[in-house]
Amino acid sequence: MLSSTYRNVELFRFDDKTGVVFIFAGEELQILVPPNGLWRFLNATEL
Repeated sequence: MLSSTYRNVELFRFDDKTGVVFIFAGEELQILVPPNGLWRFLNATEL
């Protein structure tokens, strides 16, 4: 989805202890993907 909207993925992090994937794309787009696969957008107050 991110590549089809021409957003650069700046940071991709996988936490092997929790199984959570964090994706930072562009200047304000942050996505959290837990092990259950139900991803959500984050805002700055949740970090």
